[in-house]
Amino acid sequence: MTSHVIERPPIHGLMAEFATAEEILRAARRTTLAGYRHVDAYTPLPVEGLAEELGLPRTRVPFVVLAGGLVGVFAGFFMQYWASWWNYPMNVGGRPFNSYPVFVPIAFELMVLIASLAAIFGMFFLNGLPEPYHPVFHAPNFDRVTQDRYFLCIEATDPHFDMQRTREFMQTLGGIGEVAEVPH
Repeated sequence: MTSHVIERPPIHGLMAEFATAEEILRAARRTTLAGYRHVDAYTPLPVEGLAEELGLPRTRVPFVVLAGGLVGVFAGFFMQYWASWWNYPMNVGGRPFNSYPVFVPIAFELMVLIASLAAIFGMFFLNGLPEPYHPVFHAPNFDRVTQDRYFLCIEATDPHFDMQRTREFMQTLGGIGEVAEVPH
């Protein structure tokens, strides 16, 4: 029996700290132009255009919400159709058993409910949450990411990653302080 051991780099990556959103946006642009692809940014608030600069794919949450909404609307219509046509048909004033206009409010409400639940759980699942541990949690000053600092991390798994050259490149990005190593 052979064991497949995945080789981990000695560190998770190198991280630089920035003071403003404009600085991290410029740094992300220069990093992707330099050829780095395994890059991540950590910010205290959303930064317009940062995901595009990092080359991140568009989110799939809207498709999950659409699927949840369609499931909700069809479930609402089916539930009422089944109840009024098959399970308990009632002839009231000669109206048909499957009076679709009456089904719209319940189908709409169920669509909104299932779509919103799909949005919440889809966002958590697609973001990989909850993630109780990540190596960047131990980077110096990383606790300030929730307050007023912006961080850019080039991961050691990047094909262009070389400890010395990447450190020198990150020092030219204009960050605050020294470039920090992020241990596993």
